Amino acid sequence: MKSQIEIENLKCGGCAATIKKGLLALDGVTEIEIDIEKSIVSIASEKENLEEIKLKLSKLGYPEVGDANTIVHKAKSFVSCAVGRMDS
Repeated sequence: MKSQIEIENLKCGGCAATIKKGLLALDGVTEIEIDIEKSIVSIASEKENLEEIKLKLSKLGYPEVGDANTIVHKAKSFVSCAVGRMDS
């Protein structure tokens, strides 16, 4: 299964690193590509787990465009961004 999700709060390579690490930890996810300029995450997965992927993105602070983007999501994305910068 291949999917594309447009997300909120994606700012830099640190954000992208956190997203990749988080999503690759999910069972079945085999490949992640991130277009920072367009805020699009492309996912290849061996199973039908799109809702699980969207939930993980939201928990990391990067909800799908159209979903609630609360101050909590924004705060989480800043933390995820900083952690991703340290890890990369």
